[in-house]
Amino acid sequence: MVLITLEGIDGSGKSTLFASLQRALSDLSPVFTREPGATWIGDQVRRAIADEVDPVTEALLFAADHAAHLDTVIRPALASGRTVISDRYTDSRYAYQWATLEGVLPDPLTWLRQVHDGWTIPPDHTLLLVLPVEVALSRKKDAGKKEHFEEASLLARVQENYLRLAGEEPARFVVADAEMKEGELASFAEGVIREWCESSRSRRRR
Repeated sequence: MVLITLEGIDGSGKSTLFASLQRALSDLSPVFTREPGATWIGDQVRRAIADEVDPVTEALLFAADHAAHLDTVIRPALASGRTVISDRYTDSRYAYQWATLEGVLPDPLTWLRQVHDGWTIPPDHTLLLVLPVEVALSRKKDAGKKEHFEEASLLARVQENYLRLAGEEPARFVVADAEMKEGELASFAEGVIREWCESSRSRRRR
């Protein structure tokens, strides 16, 4: 069993990659899931994002969705020996809410980690997609009304936060150039994930 997460700012191509991996990795029968959205609480989180509630409320709603996601999807899948691949997970919360809570709380990242301490399940591996913010926004320009997360200055801080998190745990993160062609990125991601899964199987056989 292995928990793999895909991360990156809005417009990084993460959702497109997620869809490609569902086809490419079907022989491994992994559980594909996402945050928010895998639970009914996730639907409420998306509503809160649209309504732009205050940052603390928003962060706690994300945490509630995460708890339900763990209970209904992640823990049962891992307990049955399945590989889980999640489109966004705790690092999204740390990177995004760290940025939105700046100036609201004295140490947002520590607070966020304390909120999750003792009950979350850390990812085994994380693929982080990185690209210039202006490129990410150009991909989002025709997507209709923007969420408040899709502002250049905020996304720049979020991506910086992601890279700081990756720097703290280089053994967990693989950072990928999201400006690669779609097919190249999908092939690269598939190869990395297959290596992670094989490594997990090898450890279990020992």
